[in-house]
Amino acid sequence: MSQDSTTVPETSRKLSGRRRREIVAVLLFSGGPIFESSIPLSVFGIDRQDAGVPRYRLLVCAGEDVPLRTTGGLELTAPYGLEALSRAGTVVVPAWRSITQPPPAAALDALRRAHEEGARIVGLCTGAFVLAAAGLLDGRPATTHWMYAPTLAKRYPSVHVDPRELFVDDGDVLTSAGTAAGIDLCLHIVRTDHGADAAGALARRLVVPPRRSSGGQERYLDRSLPEEIGADPLAEVVAWALEHLHEQFDVEALAARAYMSRRTFDRRFRSLTGSAPLQWLITQRVLQAQRLLETSDYSVDEVAGRCGFRSPVALRGHFRRQLGSSPAAYRAAYRARRPQGGPAERTDRPDRADRLERLERADRPDRAEVIEQRGDHSLALRRPGAPGGHTGHPAHPGHHHHAPHPEPGKPESDTYAPRLPEQAAGRAPGRPSVPGQRERPVG
Repeated sequence: MSQDSTTVPETSRKLSGRRRREIVAVLLFSGGPIFESSIPLSVFGIDRQDAGVPRYRLLVCAGEDVPLRTTGGLELTAPYGLEALSRAGTVVVPAWRSITQPPPAAALDALRRAHEEGARIVGLCTGAFVLAAAGLLDGRPATTHWMYAPTLAKRYPSVHVDPRELFVDDGDVLTSAGTAAGIDLCLHIVRTDHGADAAGALARRLVVPPRRSSGGQERYLDRSLPEEIGADPLAEVVAWALEHLHEQFDVEALAARAYMSRRTFDRRFRSLTGSAPLQWLITQRVLQAQRLLETSDYSVDEVAGRCGFRSPVALRGHFRRQLGSSPAAYRAAYRARRPQGGPAERTDRPDRADRLERLERADRPDRAEVIEQRGDHSLALRRPGAPGGHTGHPAHPGHHHHAPHPEPGKPESDTYAPRLPEQAAGRAPGRPSVPGQRERPVG
C-alpha cells in the first residue's frame, strides 16, 4: 500500500504472548542522523493523551554495544539493549549509518525474530537497508530516500523498490522515504492503530499536515544513479543521454548505443538504477525542464523543445504528473518566492503558456480545459464532458504520486502547493507558494 491508499493490508501474523501492541521499540545505531532518530521518539515517546492521542510505551534500544554517536558529535545513551525488542509489538529502525556497511549480525537476528513473532517492523529512510539485510523485504514493495533507492534496488534485487513513494505499507513491514517522510509514516501508523482523529490531533501538535497532498518524493528526484554506475558499460550511454536531453530520442536509441537488444537493455538498466529506462528518461527531461523554468525566460513551448519533448502538451502532462503543477504555475510560484535582487523577469514577451494557465485556473467552471492548437496558435475551449483529449509522450508507467524537501528534514505542508496569483480570477494579488509531495507503490 502506498501513501494514498485508503485500505490497510492485514498483518499476517499474530503477536506472541509476551509482546504488546502498544509497545514500540526504536533501534538506534552509532552514526545514525539525529533528525531521523528523533522522529519515532517524538511520535511514540511523548504522552499527549490530553490532546486525544492514545499513549504508546517507548523502548529505546541500542543496536550495538558501542557509544551511540550522532549528528554534531553528540553521544546518546539507550536505556535498553536488543533483548528489549522481545517485548515490542512494533520495532522501528529510523536510519542506518552507511549504505555501504553491513548492519551488526546480532541486530539482524533480533529483527528476524521479532518479525517471526508477529511484530510490525518499520524502516525509516536508510533503515530500509537494515530491513533488507535481514531479508525482511524480500519479494516485497519498499521505498527509501530517493538518492539511495537505486543502490537498494541493485544490492537487493528481490526487493521491489519504488523511489516515488513517501512510504509503503506492506502490512507487517513498512518503509518510508528520506528525512521528513518518516513523520508521514509514523502518522500513518497512528492512523492505522487509532483512527484519523488521533492522527489528526497528533499532526496538529507536531504542526504538520495529517496527510501530505499528492506527489510522493518524485518531485525531489534528481539524477538518481548509484555511484557504482561509473564502472559499468552503461555509464557511457547514460552520460550521453544526460548530455543530449535537448534531442528527441527514445529508449530504442539508447539500447542501440549500448549494442543491446531492447529487452536486454531494459533488464540491465533496471538492475543498475532501480527504474525502467523510459521512466528514468522522462524524469530527466522533466528535471531539465524544471531547471530551465527556474533559470531562463524561455516560453513553455521553447522549454519543451529544449528538453526533447515532442510537444508542449507532452511536457505539461509529464510535468504535472511528476511535480503536481503545470510548468507555468511552477514558474510563477518559483519567481514569487525568489529573493529580491535576482535576475529581472522579462516583460517584453509574456509567456503564452502563462496566459493559458491563468485562463485555465480562473474561477470559471464552464471552462474546464484549454487546448492549444499549435498551427495558428489559436485557443480552443473544451467544456466539461466534451470529446477530445490531450496527447503526448507515453504516460509515466504505473504511477501518479506525492513529493520532497527543498531542505531535508523540513516537512512540507499541503499549503505549499503551487498556485497562480489571484489576479487571474480578478481578486487582490496573493503570494504563490512553494511546490510540495504524495503516498503508495511504484511500477
